[in-house]
Amino acid sequence: MHHAAPFRWALNTSTIRPAPLLVKIEAARAAGYEGIELWHDDIEAFLQSGGSLKELRSALDGAGLLVPTTIYLGGWFDCHESEFPRVLESCRRRMDQAASLGARHVIAGPASGNADVRLGAHRYRLLLEEGLRIGVRPSMEFLGFVEQINTIESVLEILAIANHPEATIVLDPFHIFRGGGSFSSLSTVPPSAIAISHFNDAPSWPPRVEQHDKDRVMPGEGHLDLKGYTGLLKKIGYAGWLSLELFNEELWLQDPIEVARIGLEKMRCCAES
Repeated sequence: MHHAAPFRWALNTSTIRPAPLLVKIEAARAAGYEGIELWHDDIEAFLQSGGSLKELRSALDGAGLLVPTTIYLGGWFDCHESEFPRVLESCRRRMDQAASLGARHVIAGPASGNADVRLGAHRYRLLLEEGLRIGVRPSMEFLGFVEQINTIESVLEILAIANHPEATIVLDPFHIFRGGGSFSSLSTVPPSAIAISHFNDAPSWPPRVEQHDKDRVMPGEGHLDLKGYTGLLKKIGYAGWLSLELFNEELWLQDPIEVARIGLEKMRCCAES
């Protein structure tokens, strides 16, 4: 018997990546999700093949699915000053797409290596201001395998420097583990500053520092204390999205509806107790 969790359930479409976009939407609907996170490369491929944003929005509405985030804005944090206007233009285009699909947030990826934190924070604020004009909020993500910006603390520092009331963070148990951080850091995050929490597990092998996105496993199939993780989220008063995000090639070969369904069941098992 499940005791209700305060969370809302979303499917990040990387979990069923090879399926065509409309099939991904149908899989999320059929498996019982309330939300779906869409990737911009999928959206752009759909548009290039003759689809329209209006058609996509209508498929989402027809499936009763909300779009908590679209993924992602890249290059903005650490590009050369001379490149920034061009990068900002491409971010604007993605933010326009996100807004027209009804997304509240768009995920803003971190720098790919060593980065100037102050400059990145300043640019994040600019990105937020642009996004709010368009109607969507860029949210700062950290990646466990990126130098420097790979923990909750490192993103909170950027948010503090950016100093904007709509600044938010993207959480992910895999990235917290991979970056060498601790789930206990969740207690320092105001719930209003969390755009979404991705959800997944990590295997005990290979060693932490050798793990990458493809190594992620279904919740409950790895060694992370996900009951502890969701318990901390409840404790700080977070009642937003948990979104299943894996990049597991074995799952990509399976039936997308089945993968989505099993994933939702496994998320609920970890989060409802």
